[in-house]
Amino acid sequence: MRYIIQNSKFIFVLLVSFVVYFLSCENNTSQKITIATAANAQFAINELVDTFTNQTGIECDIIVSSSGKLTAQISEGAPYDLLISADMKYPESLHAKSKTLAPPRIYAYGKLVLWSRRENTNLNIQSLQNQDVEYVAIANPKTAPYGMAAVETLQKQGVYDEVKNKLVYGESISQVNQFIYLGTADAGFTAMSVVLSPKMKNQGVWTEIEANNHAPIAQGAALINRKDTHAEAIRFYEFLFSQKAKEILQKYGYTTP
Repeated sequence: MRYIIQNSKFIFVLLVSFVVYFLSCENNTSQKITIATAANAQFAINELVDTFTNQTGIECDIIVSSSGKLTAQISEGAPYDLLISADMKYPESLHAKSKTLAPPRIYAYGKLVLWSRRENTNLNIQSLQNQDVEYVAIANPKTAPYGMAAVETLQKQGVYDEVKNKLVYGESISQVNQFIYLGTADAGFTAMSVVLSPKMKNQGVWTEIEANNHAPIAQGAALINRKDTHAEAIRFYEFLFSQKAKEILQKYGYTTP
């Protein structure tokens, strides 16, 4: 992996090198690592993990939930090795509590879409005001960055007051996807990575939300500071910023730094 030697990044490289060396000396056996993943990135992370495991032989467990809930679990001592968040706020809050080995880094920028499985749907933000649209699913904006982006979009488009009574809230993007896929909600806001995934591709109709409708969805990754931090976790963190990982993320609609 190529690093720019510059201030905090240089310090981080030194830290990573020391930890990798120390842990390699202490333990030569491969350890399974646990990756706490925001729900929007679930499908992309699955492919990233498969690629990483094929390359290295290192196995990974994936825990999927909202960024807020995962952060709370880590704060309470959950044994996760990495956090793959849907924003930077949550990993930065962990770093402020000395819960991460180094400052988090942006690994991708997410894109918001409006999705429906209804046939012959003229889908756009304004159409959510129509009488035949009873329920609109969004992730809980208090814990899920994509939910906050959805609220910002509705407000920016001037339809929030008309639509707010139709909103149904999912605990995370995963639950929002269930609402939409099963038809519980007529439409909903989710991540582009979801509708581009092999499982959901060509299911219904979707439209991309222009980025100027909400704050950028800068998604952060962080190495969790644990007494038994695995060298394998550091290897996955480095892989996440590799060219191969960027190609996979871009396939799922993300833009990469």
